[in-house]
Amino acid sequence: MNKDKRKLIKMSLEGVRIEMPSQKPIILLKEAEGNRYLPIWIGAFEATAIALEVSKIKTPRPMTHDLMSNILKKLGCTIKNIEICDIKDNTFYAFINIKNMKTDHMEIDSRPSDAIALAVRCTCDIYAAEHVVQSAGLEIQSIEDEVEKFKDFLDHISPEDFKEEDK
Repeated sequence: MNKDKRKLIKMSLEGVRIEMPSQKPIILLKEAEGNRYLPIWIGAFEATAIALEVSKIKTPRPMTHDLMSNILKKLGCTIKNIEICDIKDNTFYAFINIKNMKTDHMEIDSRPSDAIALAVRCTCDIYAAEHVVQSAGLEIQSIEDEVEKFKDFLDHISPEDFKEEDK
């Protein structure tokens, strides 16, 4: 797919969770202006790296993603954003978009988990290609919508609705 024609959706990191019953770590990205979510299963190391940074827990020595972030800064590079750019055979693909002093733009191939681990350290935007969100995303109504539906249910129900009918 031509990169220039690809529609990108801004996403936010909702968190890192352990998916049940598989006990595998999962990243959950949410569409910034919508109710679609993109779950991406990741490795335990990357899940730990993301969770530590999101929780602002500092390790005594730099972890791999901290080291990568530090190297980029020392070289005068900034991460503009990351893109979850494709999915093939249930494998996600990503780019890290870097700007340095000599070139306007460098695009680095990456696993999404590594790209997100860097994104949370560099506080850059996360994007996903529309076709990836359409293919692997889930549409979930907001908690507020579900609460409103439940309140409406409670407003229109009576104790008689719970009576057992005589047989």
